[in-house]
Amino acid sequence: MSTHNHPYHLVDYSPWPLTGAFGTMTLVTGLVKWFHNFNMNLLILGYSIIIFTMYQWWRDICRESTFQGKHTISVLKGLRWGMILFIVSEIFFFISFFWAFFHSSLSPNIEIGASWPPANIIPFNPFQIPLLNTIILITSGVTVTWAHHALMENNFTQTKQSLFITIFLGIYFTIFQAYEYYEAPFTIADSIYGSTFFMATGFHGIHVIIGTIFLLTCFIRHLFYHFSNKHHFGFEAAAWYWHFVDVVWLFLYISIYWWGN
Repeated sequence: MSTHNHPYHLVDYSPWPLTGAFGTMTLVTGLVKWFHNFNMNLLILGYSIIIFTMYQWWRDICRESTFQGKHTISVLKGLRWGMILFIVSEIFFFISFFWAFFHSSLSPNIEIGASWPPANIIPFNPFQIPLLNTIILITSGVTVTWAHHALMENNFTQTKQSLFITIFLGIYFTIFQAYEYYEAPFTIADSIYGSTFFMATGFHGIHVIIGTIFLLTCFIRHLFYHFSNKHHFGFEAAAWYWHFVDVVWLFLYISIYWWGN
């Protein structure tokens, strides 16, 4: 049973799906308890179990791909299609927010003053922090592409430098967005404008944080020589995800910050 005559990866027995399910159940139960009793103990426990599971599960995947050689060409093809379909699902996730925004803004009803932005809403100036964040994300898209090309040319130092710059720009973007939220003259409760603005930009911000963690993981793996110029799908998936985050932000900036202003 230890050998097979096919190129596919039959995964070994693993406890992590079970601990992941248990952590998710604990997290959701903890959220309910926090909402009703303002007690975060169960919530923190759920987060801890999920983070522990993520670390252990991803460690096992890194071992399978890097040291055990189980990620064959056929397996990588499946992983690529999986990542592509995941990004497509994320695109449709954001389409729902854009749909809500344009549905409300193209024909504003009488309840919000028949105008867009609604009456008494002071929107952000698109040529201040939003424009700066746009420049930051576009620059990070350039640096992650630089990292990819450097990796394909076996240039260890340039890959390390460009990945570090990309991670720094991702963190920089998040700090500016947090500051923008802190200074916001409206809240998520201020009509459909506030709801669509904070849902769309907030979920994008979460995706930036996830993408930054994704790239940080690749950076650490790169320092441990896990990637070669021919075997680096983990980094490639992170780069695809980061480009997706970039493109979504461009649509957010043009439609919500600039046109919707």
